[in-house]
Amino acid sequence: MTSTDTSTWGSMGTWDELVTSALLGTDRRPAPPGDVSLLDAAALQTVRRRAGLRPAPAVAPPSPAPDDPRPEPPGPAGRRLAQLLADRSGPPGSGGRRGAAPDLTELLPQWLAGALRHGYRAPASQLDALLDAARARTDLRPQALAFAGARGLWLARLNPDWKFALRSTSGGVVLPAPEDTEAVQRLWEEGLFAERVALLTAVRDHAPAVGIELLTTTWSTERAEDRLMFLDSLRTRLVDGDEPFLEGALADRSRNVRSTAAELLSALPGSALAGRMADRAISCISLDLSEDEARISVEAPHECDAAMQRDGVSAVPPAGRGERSWWLGQLVEAAPLGIWTTRLRGLTPDRIVTLPVADGWGEELHAAWCRAAVRQRDTAWSRALLSGRGTTSLAERARLLAALPGSERADWVAGFTARHGLSEAFQLLSVCDVPWAGTLGRSVVDALEIARDAGSYPWSFSGVMGLAERCLDPAEAPRLDVLTAIPDEAEGASPGAGGYWSEAFQRLVSTLRLRATMAAELEEPESEEEAGSVTATER
Repeated sequence: MTSTDTSTWGSMGTWDELVTSALLGTDRRPAPPGDVSLLDAAALQTVRRRAGLRPAPAVAPPSPAPDDPRPEPPGPAGRRLAQLLADRSGPPGSGGRRGAAPDLTELLPQWLAGALRHGYRAPASQLDALLDAARARTDLRPQALAFAGARGLWLARLNPDWKFALRSTSGGVVLPAPEDTEAVQRLWEEGLFAERVALLTAVRDHAPAVGIELLTTTWSTERAEDRLMFLDSLRTRLVDGDEPFLEGALADRSRNVRSTAAELLSALPGSALAGRMADRAISCISLDLSEDEARISVEAPHECDAAMQRDGVSAVPPAGRGERSWWLGQLVEAAPLGIWTTRLRGLTPDRIVTLPVADGWGEELHAAWCRAAVRQRDTAWSRALLSGRGTTSLAERARLLAALPGSERADWVAGFTARHGLSEAFQLLSVCDVPWAGTLGRSVVDALEIARDAGSYPWSFSGVMGLAERCLDPAEAPRLDVLTAIPDEAEGASPGAGGYWSEAFQRLVSTLRLRATMAAELEEPESEEEAGSVTATER
């Protein structure tokens, strides 16, 4: 270095002096004297600081990614996934979009579901984009993480932005065989939370009692939020043998854990808790035959004692709710539905729900029976409550419908849609199996045509149109083609409504056809004729 260079370094000032001059301005804090400008001096100091850094200790490279034996999607389907991931503009319903082109953000969950049905794994080159999409949209996480599999979890460990994947209960974890007790115990003690939840589910699928034994080994040392999620995972395969463990959880130090344990016990009609709740509920409900017409008489509980609270009854009602009605609802909800035929002189559920209820208790009683039918997945009671006089809430009906077989549910909603229209049926349509085919599909198409002919703008039906794009059977596209034309404007119709409806139906038809194309791409392996980029028409 020459003497001139040395004098330049010395006249630049320290890094802190340069930063101060830059922040305050050279008018208020002149730069250090010298032949170089402030920015030149800062550049020289940056080089000097970097050149003086000592190399950090070498970090061990990560272990190799685990193998995933599932095949990758065919080439056209893989390119379609790249297109869907590149179009992530937000979750469905995040903006008032218009136009005739399909909204690709709404089709990504459907593509993932199709890929999982075919047993595909995520292409390695798209794992990062897939995890980014799952980070931005919680609704994608179960399917995205199952598709990403063990490699997705491996990659998530290397990026703090993807730490959500390490606690998500996805189905993409590589698990030991349930019979390999040593490997099962090792993963249970050392695995990530997502791996442990998946392991518990797999072991219980094989032998429910072994799963409970595994959970018991670490139960006392688990965090409250983890205990709650482990309990929640028991719902899918709840058996009578789980009762002793759940009875013990009634004394857990976490209120949420106690409440969930009580809810699970009440879903076991033969459990001791269900019996205790039945005794309490029976003491409150009776059949009154003193009048000309039989009716149900109600005497709600006057207190919530310690035993009731231990069994999951919350003593303090929400704001605006009376204590006695709050306690009554919880007792009836947790009691086995089978007790009411005996208690009410052998009457069937269909007859019970039609009986008048004395003193204005009908709404509370029917709402509690609805919650019980949903919790116990009782088809007979769900069917009776759907047709009875006390069930008017769409939310209640949607929950009850979930307990019915898929075909019966679709027929019920189709009839409801035909009678009440799409605005009333929107919440019920969301619980129907996809795709909407047969009677339900035809009912939705007919209702859309009626809504268009009414002359209003389609925006008030945007939620239903969005559902139809995702759920309607693509085979309905030809029936909708005729609706894409702009109709004659009827007297009293909203100005320009016909054009907006035409645009909405064009988008619906193009989306249905794109869904059919996506399904075909997933169905067949790539051939030479199929190779190539996604065409403009498909976009």
